Amino acid sequence: MTELDTRPVGDPSLDTGDDDPKNSHYVKKEDIMRSAIDGVPAVALCGKTWMPNRDPEKYPICPKCVEMMEMLKSMD
Repeated sequence: MTELDTRPVGDPSLDTGDDDPKNSHYVKKEDIMRSAIDGVPAVALCGKTWMPNRDPEKYPICPKCVEMMEMLKSMD
């Protein structure tokens, strides 16, 4: 007997990754790996949830992520 995968194809609560303007986001390394291996969405410091699928080197860093990173660094 063949098993049927009943998981939903897409999650309407996820961002498409097509934000305007396009930005790169700060995400934990382990979350990027988990996203790539397990196919789960990544969550950036700014709260954006999406499936990473493009080269982050080609885009500017999200201003909200930069602000959150600076705040985290100042706490150390």
